[in-house]
Amino acid sequence: MEPKKLAIIATKGSLDWAYPPFILASTASALGYEVQIFFTFYGLQLLKKDLALEVTPLGNPGMPMPLGMDKWFPVLGLALPGMQAMMTAMMKKKMKDKGVASLEVLRELCQEAEVKMVACQMTVDLFDMDKDNFIDGIEYAGAAAFFEFAGESDICLYI
Repeated sequence: MEPKKLAIIATKGSLDWAYPPFILASTASALGYEVQIFFTFYGLQLLKKDLALEVTPLGNPGMPMPLGMDKWFPVLGLALPGMQAMMTAMMKKKMKDKGVASLEVLRELCQEAEVKMVACQMTVDLFDMDKDNFIDGIEYAGAAAFFEFAGESDICLYI
């Protein structure tokens, strides 16, 4: 019997959007799934050797805010200088305090579990990205190559 397959398309490059693809991929792999993640557009940030990801509360009304800020702090105030850095630091601290693995660790778990990570070649070319900035062990391909896998997958997620 062939293993189940999970295909994930990762398009976001912020700290809060970086966790789902790696958590889902590593979990599925541990459950015996064959897994591929296709990183395109801003999702390619997740494959960089040096992760400098931030979280932004702007445009994310579902983000729980500390001290009930979502009830009393004006949305426009979230655009103030330094707010993104502050929110990123707060998110990283919360993750650490709750024992959530870092993105680097989750990414390494995926690599050890043989999750196939595919960087969108068209996006790499579009943004003139330097392949030397990406981690080792990834593949470069176009959407058509990913569709071959995704078309046969049991589950396909767009994140």
